[in-house]
Amino acid sequence: MIPEAVGRAINLSAPWLDERDEELVLEVMRSGRLSLGPVGPRFEELLAEAVEARYCATVSSGTAGLHLCMRLAGIEAGDEVITSPYSFVASANCAIYEGATPIFADIDPDTLNLDPGAVEAAVTPRTRAVVAVDIFGYPCELDELRAICDRYELALVEDACEALGARYKGRPLGSHGHPATFAFYPNKQITTGEGGAVVTGSSEEHELLVSLRNQGRLETSSWLQHGRLGYNYRLDDVSAALGIGQLEKLDRILAGRREVAARYAELLSGLDLELPLADDAEHERSWFVYVVKLAGGIDRDAVIHRLAADGIACAPYLPCIHLQSYMRERFGFAEGLCPVSEDASARTMAIPFHARLAREDQERVAEALRSALQ
Repeated sequence: MIPEAVGRAINLSAPWLDERDEELVLEVMRSGRLSLGPVGPRFEELLAEAVEARYCATVSSGTAGLHLCMRLAGIEAGDEVITSPYSFVASANCAIYEGATPIFADIDPDTLNLDPGAVEAAVTPRTRAVVAVDIFGYPCELDELRAICDRYELALVEDACEALGARYKGRPLGSHGHPATFAFYPNKQITTGEGGAVVTGSSEEHELLVSLRNQGRLETSSWLQHGRLGYNYRLDDVSAALGIGQLEKLDRILAGRREVAARYAELLSGLDLELPLADDAEHERSWFVYVVKLAGGIDRDAVIHRLAADGIACAPYLPCIHLQSYMRERFGFAEGLCPVSEDASARTMAIPFHARLAREDQERVAEALRSALQ
């Protein structure tokens, strides 16, 4: 419990939910068509339009979407899939689900995304795909990574789960043709509770996605007839209805997040920490979380503990995937494999962030952080 003298708790994140969302969800509940109804396809149409993608298949989570992308890429046991060590574990787990081995390439110290040079150095005869992550909503180096994939005949899969609304070289992530996955957990730009989506420029890939998410049913199959091994990765209509309400205010959500991020940049200037990388002509971030990097020698856990005592939620963002206990035990990964990622993981932390975070709360966070660093 937060001591009364501390004041109201400031949470790490919060979704933007309103009466319109409630109205759309209630309509589906009253219709009785809670799944496999007309609302799901409508959400897919609106999402594809929002990211300028040709095809969209919603799924039960971003993790499910990444797994299906491994199936699209034909990943099998014994294959290798290159990905980032500085990400949520799903970026690597999706390869393990198909019996492949995740190969971690180090990251760029500024963008915190995959370093294309490290990716190319990690390619072996067993490599079959690259899972590129747009970490914290900042677009990865898509053109360089695509060139590497083309050169070695690898599949490119984009983990854009944190990056709905971001743009690379003027085009929305999701519009570049290769499969890209978005996620809608409550801390994301928009939420469906759980849920995700895969977008692609290929009609064949879209057809396979729609089949795989629905237990392998084919478009020509009758009820309970299935043409391939699939999964129950469907998104229900109640969740899709919430997604429609969220998309209706996507521009406002993104603008609100930009405003909060800009305010933090002002409030935190002069502190002994590194702020998130600014946009440039080719990269336009979609703000997912606000992650700062502390100076070397500062005890990050002590800083987080100090802020928690003040009622301010913070979290270490992100632990290296290859140093998670199950990864060490299964694959023998150890410290020193990805030094840039390991350094970032030891020094980065997320502070409270969402589209409607009040100025006074941000000021309180900044003052508590300034005091903790001193």
